[in-house]
Amino acid sequence: MRLLLAEDDPRIAEPTTAALREGGYAVTWVQRGDEALAEARAGDYSLVVLDVMLPGLSGFEVAAALRAEGHQAAVLFLTARSDVADRVQGLDLGGDAYLTKPFAVPELLATLRALSRRERGLARPTVTFGGQGTLDTVARRVTWAGQEVAVTGREYALLEELALSPGHWMTREELLSRVWGPDFGGEARIVDVYVRYLRRKLSDSAIRSERGRGYRIEAGE
Repeated sequence: MRLLLAEDDPRIAEPTTAALREGGYAVTWVQRGDEALAEARAGDYSLVVLDVMLPGLSGFEVAAALRAEGHQAAVLFLTARSDVADRVQGLDLGGDAYLTKPFAVPELLATLRALSRRERGLARPTVTFGGQGTLDTVARRVTWAGQEVAVTGREYALLEELALSPGHWMTREELLSRVWGPDFGGEARIVDVYVRYLRRKLSDSAIRSERGRGYRIEAGE
C-alpha cells in the first residue's frame, strides 16, 4: 500500500520510514508541505501522514487543499501540539486521525491499519480467501487450514493486496507499484519470488497465476 509521509525532522522521519517499509508500506518521504501537496496530487496514495508544522505549507493547509480537490486518501496528522482545539481543527479540515508526538511505532502502525480498513470499506477486520485462508487485518496475522502461518511484512502486504481484491487479476507491475512502491529500482520479477514464498507457506493453489494476466486469489472455494 502506498503511503506519503511529510515530516521535516529527519530524526523522526528516517526511523519512521524504515519501520513503515518493514511493515510492508511503500513509503515516499518529503520534508515540506508544498512538496507533500504536489506529490499527493501526482501519486496514487492510499494513506497520507502529515506533520502539522511543515515548512512551505502546514499539514492542515495540505489536507484542506487535498479535500477541496476531491482526494479521498486517508489523512493522519502527526504533531507535538495536543490541544483539543488543534485536534478539532485538523479533523474538521479533512483529517481522519491525529497522533501526538512522541508516538510509539506500534501505535502508528495500528492507527494506519485502522485507517486502511476504513479506506477500503472493510466492515470486518477478518478477510477469508482461497477457501482455507484468513487474514486478520488488525493483527496482520495469516492462517491457512486452521494453522497460523508466519509471514514477513512484505509477504503480508502482497497477500493483503491480492486477498482484498478477490477474483481480480493483478499484474506483476501493479503489485510491484502497490507493495514495493513506484520508485523501486529492482527487478519486477521480485513479485514472482514473493509469490513463491507465499505458496510454500500456504499452498500452491492459494495464489493463482496466468501468463499475460498476472496473479489472483479467490474469495472462497
